[in-house]
Amino acid sequence: MRSFATAFLTVVFPLYLARQHLSSTTVGAVLTAGSFLGAGLVAAVGIVGDRIGRRPVLIGVGLLGVLGALALAGSTNVAVAAVASGLGGIGRGGGAGSGGAFGPFFPAEQPLLAASVPPAQRTRAFARLGLLGVLAAAAGSLVAGLPAALHGLGLSVDTGYRLVFVLGALCSLVVVLVSLPLREPRPGWPRKGAGSAALAAEAAAGEGPTKGAASQGTAEQGSPGGLSTRQLIGRLGLTNALNGFGFGFLGPLLTYWFHVRFGVGSAEVGLVFTVVNLLSALPYLGADRLTARLGAVRTVAVTRGLSVLLLIGMAPAPTFVVAAVLLTLRTVANSLGIPARQSYTMGVADERRRGTVAALGTLPSMVTSSISPVVGGAIMGTFVDIPIVGAAVFMGANTLSYYLAFRHAPPPEEQGRPARAAVRRSAEG
Repeated sequence: MRSFATAFLTVVFPLYLARQHLSSTTVGAVLTAGSFLGAGLVAAVGIVGDRIGRRPVLIGVGLLGVLGALALAGSTNVAVAAVASGLGGIGRGGGAGSGGAFGPFFPAEQPLLAASVPPAQRTRAFARLGLLGVLAAAAGSLVAGLPAALHGLGLSVDTGYRLVFVLGALCSLVVVLVSLPLREPRPGWPRKGAGSAALAAEAAAGEGPTKGAASQGTAEQGSPGGLSTRQLIGRLGLTNALNGFGFGFLGPLLTYWFHVRFGVGSAEVGLVFTVVNLLSALPYLGADRLTARLGAVRTVAVTRGLSVLLLIGMAPAPTFVVAAVLLTLRTVANSLGIPARQSYTMGVADERRRGTVAALGTLPSMVTSSISPVVGGAIMGTFVDIPIVGAAVFMGANTLSYYLAFRHAPPPEEQGRPARAAVRRSAEG
């Protein structure tokens, strides 16, 4: 429901602002203010959720979404629009189910999901939720055309926008209702992690060369991966900041790059994006199997590395069709690693601090992704391929830094792998 609503609200909201005869500077200011408010909400959700419980925070954010959408439907005030969009999470994604688009829900949603399944099934759970989120977003994008359709039936365009905002409020209300029956451990008394139980079972069975490392990891700040919460947030912050710079070059400027480079319009680019969004759902079906074979960190590094290579190929692409195909393949490759990355972060984090890790580890990317569009836009006048090249440079740096930062900190479900492999080799010998 959240991904469905975000898909059409993200498209409709800027167009609604333009309908109010606001200047482009004012529209940009509203979007920027909403983004900063949204970033603050993300941090609050993660920190407060770890203290009082993720379920009440999830319900609270859903209620903010209801109020924000209703405020947009009932007021044309610019300040109200900025606050409503920020607190309502409009344009900030739908959390884990969005396939990587980070919104105010994810610091509460991801810890709840991670706590509900055994470690061996965690990546599969994130993959299935991501698949549903991507498909829901594809369906939600169709709703963005509702104002024009209602205008064709005799309603004013402004009335059509207001009805779309009301629909967004109803979606958020459904999120609240679905969240009400959720159950979670009492705050401050987290349920014993299935990962710790699995490691103890392996140690008792004699599969224990990694026992010392695992024990050290769980002893230090309760983090199964052996990294303290401070270390984990710091490394995630650095790698995500690099990725944010890259995304900022690519995301907002990609449509403009297609137009300048190949002379295509919104219809051609919109068709490509629709195909890309639909095909990006397919990798989620096999993401857990790839992670089980390569491991979470290697899966992220390999899929991101492949996506960077495909991205580099877009710069010299001779035609729009070739560039579009490379973009599609790049998105599919990148999607393969999203569930592994989300699952890994929750797997190596202290159960009591998962929300804080999810929120604070992501904040740097939210900041850096707002800087690079300005830089890229300024450079495009002299170097038209800067969105592609800039994204490839920073995303390549992110891939390398991620692997170096986490290659020696496996999640609980992978910590017995070397021991099991050694036992198999010994038996075969």
